Amino acid sequence: MVNRLDNEGYYGGVRLLMAICKVFRNYCKDNNIDLHGGNFTLSYDTNIPRQAGLSGSSAIVCAALSCLLDFYMVRHLIKVEIRPHLILSAEKELGIVAGLQDRVAQVYGGLVYMDFSKEHMDKLGHGNYTPMDTSLLPPLHLIYADNPSDSGKVHSTVRQRWLNGDEFIISSIKEVASVAEEGRKALLEKDYSKLATLMNRNFDLRRSMFGDDVLGAVNIEMVEVARRVGAASKFTGSGGAVVVFCPNGPSQVKQLEDACQKAGFRIEPIKFVPSLLNEVDLRTL
Repeated sequence: MVNRLDNEGYYGGVRLLMAICKVFRNYCKDNNIDLHGGNFTLSYDTNIPRQAGLSGSSAIVCAALSCLLDFYMVRHLIKVEIRPHLILSAEKELGIVAGLQDRVAQVYGGLVYMDFSKEHMDKLGHGNYTPMDTSLLPPLHLIYADNPSDSGKVHSTVRQRWLNGDEFIISSIKEVASVAEEGRKALLEKDYSKLATLMNRNFDLRRSMFGDDVLGAVNIEMVEVARRVGAASKFTGSGGAVVVFCPNGPSQVKQLEDACQKAGFRIEPIKFVPSLLNEVDLRTL
């Protein structure tokens, strides 16, 4: 127990399970969805590194929601587009600051293009989510550090500036959205040179918005390690891990592996599985 508390703290995944149970029950009550009686037990296990920008908390909530949908046999009554909102609501119950992207990726599985334009959000109450064939992706690798990062700090500064109407932040986020749109087109056309440029552009935009002090030296170094061998790199989310594309193939991957070993970072190939929980769930490009 002491070992677990030293590594994971006092507030682990059990509170996530309780939160999604509460949100799920209230949603069903508000929408006149009857739930049968009967008891159940929930437990979880995960191999997602903690606080490494890989959506570990939301993965637990997403898996628990899937269990509840099946236990109460109501999967057909709660639309797939709504489920990311339920997951996010459960995390908000606990004061976790986050967005919808990784929850959408986990609910849909595989590769998803997400359009969060105001038009869609106002009309539908959620984004427009388009699953894409994972075979469109080139080989990708994941770099992450053993020491954790706090994504909440990364989100908080920019969010407040957005709410305050900061023109630089608003225009930068619009450009991030256009990068995602261009990334979808590059994947469909299998223009991987363009994809590499867009990945680098995504990180550069994030860096200009958040600043080096907020992103942290370790997170920046993971990106720079990849760039020094000519690979394209960007955060998987808010920091803690980096997704990398080596356009020059296996020889460049070997260079990257050597560079990561020298820098003390972990590296592994990314496997995309179109199921509830991917081995690694990535957010939009």
